Amino acid sequence: MQDTAPRLVVEAIDLHERDVALRMPFRFGVVTLTHAPQAFVRVRVRLADGTTGEGMAAELLAPKWFDKNPRFSNEDNFDQLRAALGIARELYLDGASDTAFGHFARHYARQLERAAQRGLIPLVANYGPALIDRAVLDALCRALQLPFHEVIRANRAGIAPGGLCPDLAGFHWPVFLGGLQPSASIDARHTVGLVDPITRSDQTERVGDGLPETLEEVVSTYGHRWFKLKVAGDVAADLQRLARIASVLDRIGGGYRASLDGNEQYDDIDGIAELWRRMNAEPALTRLCASVAFIEQPIKRQAALARDVRALSSLKPVIIDESDDSLDAFVRARELGYQGVSSKTCKGLYKSLINSARCAAWNDRARSARGNAAAGEPIWFMSAEDLTIQAGLALQQDLALVSLMGIGHVERNGHHYVNGMAALSASEQQAFLDAHPDLYERSHGAVRVRIRDGALAIGSLRCTGFASGAAPDWASMRSMLTDRIP
Repeated sequence: MQDTAPRLVVEAIDLHERDVALRMPFRFGVVTLTHAPQAFVRVRVRLADGTTGEGMAAELLAPKWFDKNPRFSNEDNFDQLRAALGIARELYLDGASDTAFGHFARHYARQLERAAQRGLIPLVANYGPALIDRAVLDALCRALQLPFHEVIRANRAGIAPGGLCPDLAGFHWPVFLGGLQPSASIDARHTVGLVDPITRSDQTERVGDGLPETLEEVVSTYGHRWFKLKVAGDVAADLQRLARIASVLDRIGGGYRASLDGNEQYDDIDGIAELWRRMNAEPALTRLCASVAFIEQPIKRQAALARDVRALSSLKPVIIDESDDSLDAFVRARELGYQGVSSKTCKGLYKSLINSARCAAWNDRARSARGNAAAGEPIWFMSAEDLTIQAGLALQQDLALVSLMGIGHVERNGHHYVNGMAALSASEQQAFLDAHPDLYERSHGAVRVRIRDGALAIGSLRCTGFASGAAPDWASMRSMLTDRIP
């Protein structure tokens, strides 16, 4: 399997960033986001035969998601993530030759150790390799002149996590990876944030840029049929807001589906179970309750993996998101009754593929135990979640990954809270539109994500490299400082 995976040396890693301003405030968990920097990574690799390739990746430096300790400011959170990138850059530039996955595997433990020495929790620590691994994989794809999906399907990245994941010992990676198929489109699951207006009556003033602002307008404009509904940990207030949301969604002809996102706002399983019980007792929420596919990370991470959650997951699947801070987190969560885990590129593409393999293995065993190798809904699954992903590199690489893993819908909110590529240069906007005319369009004065009937067309992501036929304007960025620790 690894014989087909070229070994490479990471010769250079450049870290950059530029600012992102939101057109509307986004409230999730304990933060209301109005602006944040976006990190960009550019690497150069050299294969054993002397072939070189350059790769890139991008991700928002999101505050109050990785580390929600209230003593840290948003700026502190930005510096934590920058530091994680700085640690990873130093490790990956060790001059060693390895496969793309081999670099990740070799540095995994040391990244966590060095980050811990600087006061960084594992979810923060993993942010650094998450970006650098994507950029390295992009560079490998370009050196081989192959698209991302072909490199993964043929395992040219050398994915062999046996040493890191003993639960997958004996897993047949060639069959699993070779069976992955990218799709030409994917449904966009629209996020309804905690302060998002539901109807015009909720607004005292408008953004006024011509784009949809209320949930009503979003449904009318984009035709969504999948939604992600944030709850705040206050049962009475959550019930009232969900009833208002349902009054809009219930008007959608042909039905809709939704996920319920707790963002760690409930202290324990009892609190979220009470919310679900009360929701099902409300006639106004009958259709919405029936639409819910799963409940995402409702319990604070300090308690999420401390108690069994089958009292709730026996009624509705529950998944982990923020608690997914290590390669074995999903294994531990499964033992407590969790049925799923989120894929987020900010947590690492290899972690997503490993967890996808686990779902396949566990479901295969469950089907065999039932005596039917084909029938039955999967018990364990992956969802695809967003971190205010921006149009361009970050969006495209995330879409390519979740599509390849066979996930049919993905949370998308960056296009709603940010005015597309309006802040970017005209040449950068045009480059991405030319390279990916199915995914983007020009409207309201800027290039932006194109959503039709609630779906994104992504066929153009099957280009050489990791899902991008265009590059960002590096001259528009500043160098990242990685030595400040709060």
